[in-house]
Amino acid sequence: MSDVVYEQVEVRRARYAVAAVFAVHGAVTGSFATRVPWIQDHASVSAGQLGLALAFPALGASLAMPLAGSVTHRFGARNALRGLIALWTLSLVLPALAPNLLTLCLALFVYGATAGMADVAMNALGVEVENRLGRSIMSGLHGLWSAGALIGSAAGTLAAHLGADARLHHALAAGVLTVVGVASCSWVLDLQPAEDEDPPPRFALPPRSALLIGAVGFCAVFAEGASLDWSAVYLREQLESSAGLAAACTTGFTLTMAIARIVGDKVVDRYGSVRTVRVGGVLAVLGGVLIVVANHPALAMSGFALMGLGIAVVVPLCFAAAGRSGSNPSLAIAGVATITYTSGLIAPSAIGGLAEATSLTVSFGLVTVLACGLVVFAGVLRSGDRDRPKVSRRSAAVADPRP
Repeated sequence: MSDVVYEQVEVRRARYAVAAVFAVHGAVTGSFATRVPWIQDHASVSAGQLGLALAFPALGASLAMPLAGSVTHRFGARNALRGLIALWTLSLVLPALAPNLLTLCLALFVYGATAGMADVAMNALGVEVENRLGRSIMSGLHGLWSAGALIGSAAGTLAAHLGADARLHHALAAGVLTVVGVASCSWVLDLQPAEDEDPPPRFALPPRSALLIGAVGFCAVFAEGASLDWSAVYLREQLESSAGLAAACTTGFTLTMAIARIVGDKVVDRYGSVRTVRVGGVLAVLGGVLIVVANHPALAMSGFALMGLGIAVVVPLCFAAAGRSGSNPSLAIAGVATITYTSGLIAPSAIGGLAEATSLTVSFGLVTVLACGLVVFAGVLRSGDRDRPKVSRRSAAVADPRP
C-alpha cells in the first residue's frame, strides 16, 4: 500500500472516530438534561436555586476552554482527547450525587469544565480532518452530536419513566460512554507539536479573529437557546396551544437542526461558508418574523422550523473558520467556543427578563434582529472556505506527498 493510499485510509478512519466522539459528547448532555428534575429533588433545591446551579456548567466551560490548547500541546491531540473525553463522561455521575446546593454547584462546575475542554479538543481534530479531506465535515459532526443528544435523551426519558435512580442511571451511562469514547480515540489523528514549536500559554485571551467569528456564533446560539427553552412556552402562553403541541414544537425544532446539520456539508461544499450562512440568516429572519406575527400554532411552528434550519450549520462553520484563521487553531476554537457557550448561558434568561418587562413577542423580535447579524457579518467566515482545488482519489493515489 502506497503512502498516499495509507494516509487516505487513516484520515477516513479518523473521520469516523472523531464522529463517534462527537456522538458520545452529545449523549452525555442528553443523559444529564432528562434527569434534572430528579437531581433537583435529590439536592432539595428550589427552582431559583436550580437556575443558579445550572449557570455553573457554562462558567466552568468558559474558564477551562482556554486551557485545552496547552493540554493538547503537552500530551498530543490523541492522548489529550482520550483523557478529556473520559473526564467528561465520568463527570456525568457527579450532579446526581450532590446532596445540597453547594455540592451541586461544584459538581456542575466540574461537569462544564470537562465538557468545554473536550469540546475544544474534538473540534480542533475535526477541523484538521476536514482540512486533510478537502471537503466540509464539521456540519455533519455537529449533526452527530445532536443525534447523540437525542439518543441520550431517549434513554434518560425511559429511565425516568421507569422511576430509575439517576445515580444508577448515570453510573451505567457514564461507564458505557467512557468505554465507547476512549475506544474511539484510538483512531483519531495523533497530532504532535513540532520539536521547535513553543508551547501555548496556559491561559490566553482569544485572538481578534476569534472574537469576530464568535460574534456570528453568538447570534446563532442565542437564537438556538431562546428557541429550545422558550418555543413551548411561546405556543402555550401566546397562542394558547395544548401542552402536547407545545412540546412537539420544541422536538421539531431540535430534529430540524439535527437533520440540517447532517446534510449541511454538501450545501457548504457547493456554495461555501459565507453564502450558506447568509442564506441561513435569511431563513432564520423569515422564521423569526413568522413567530412574531403568528396568530396560529401552525404558523409559529413553521417559524421555529425555519429558525432551526437557518442557524443549524452556523456554529460548525464558525469552528471551521476559527481553526483556519491563524497559527493557533486550538486557541481560536477555544475563543469561539467560549463566546458561544456564553451566548447559550445568557439567552434563556435574557428572553425571560425581556418577556417579563414587555412580552414574549418582543423577546423573539430581539432574536429576529440578532439573526440579521448572520446575513450582515457572514463574511468573517471566509477563512472557513477552502480555496485550494480538490484532489481526486485517482490522482491522489499517484501523487507524491513528499516535497
